[in-house]
Amino acid sequence: MRYNIYSQITIAQSIQLRKNGLRDYSSQDHVPVVKLFMPGTNCTWLLTEIGHDNDGLAFGLCDLGFGIPELGYIDLDELGSVKSKLGLSVESDRSFKEKYPISIYADAARGLAMITEDDLWPCG
Repeated sequence: MRYNIYSQITIAQSIQLRKNGLRDYSSQDHVPVVKLFMPGTNCTWLLTEIGHDNDGLAFGLCDLGFGIPELGYIDLDELGSVKSKLGLSVESDRSFKEKYPISIYADAARGLAMITEDDLWPCG
């Protein structure tokens, strides 16, 4: 049975991701709406929006654990099909509290070579 990545995104998060993806809002520096991660790995995704013309394509900060976090697009269906070496699927970090626009997280991630939520990082 195929894993449903959308089960990790709440209805409120989905609404906000779609709103952020509207043409009128898509050029803004949004705060992340949802944090996804792969248990047992260093893979993390901070999503800010879902494309207005493609429900399966999200935008955000991606860290695959290689020390090169980057802003880009994520195919949610593809992300849902990935499993860790332990057979675990991507999960949502329900305790994540967004504090900054995605550009601040991206600057900090580039400086540290990983996504961080550390307030001590000298950002902006």
